[in-house]
Amino acid sequence: MIRREGVIGLAACLGWSALAIQMYLVFWVRWQEQASLLGGLVNFFSYFTVLSNTLVAVVLSHAAFGREGSARRFFLAPATASGITASIVLVGLAYSLLLRHLWQPEGWQWLADELLHDVMPLVFVVYWWCCVEKGSLRLRHLLAWLLYPLVYFAYVLLRGHTIGVYPYPFIDVASLGFTQVLVNALAILLGFIAIGLLLLGLDHWQGGRLAKARTQP
Repeated sequence: MIRREGVIGLAACLGWSALAIQMYLVFWVRWQEQASLLGGLVNFFSYFTVLSNTLVAVVLSHAAFGREGSARRFFLAPATASGITASIVLVGLAYSLLLRHLWQPEGWQWLADELLHDVMPLVFVVYWWCCVEKGSLRLRHLLAWLLYPLVYFAYVLLRGHTIGVYPYPFIDVASLGFTQVLVNALAILLGFIAIGLLLLGLDHWQGGRLAKARTQP
């Protein structure tokens, strides 16, 4: 019988593999265009999808292979893992609703897209539901989670203003204008809040149910 740590370890390897495939594809395109590989690396980590999937892979790696320490305790803490869950769910939903129809990737790019936007969000939600301790989340945790998308939006807007390149079309100030981009960003932020509130509700419900089960004779 496969142990739980083994299943989580396979999930971690899948997450890192998806990121490695996408990084290879980015570097290959940059190599063909004789562009800077360092610039390709910066572009790679300018995507919310990549950052969130990296956090997912880090959590799964700590859960499966990590040694006891402050980093492992931080990433496996319910508040941290739940905030990352909200982010990776946003990745999957935003891609399906806003981006999937814009292109038809093939081959390795299709595989990377499916893993990063569909498979890993689902895998991490299952991990969160089955492996993360429930009952400790509070509204203040959602407020802390908001720092991640807020800082990200500020970064990509500042970077885009500086170099004229935006990672996603719905935040392209050059094409849409600053007002429309702010409206789009606010809508996405509200979606993130809705996901976070759902996780808080599920955490409270499952935590109460498990606590009641433990007190029953």
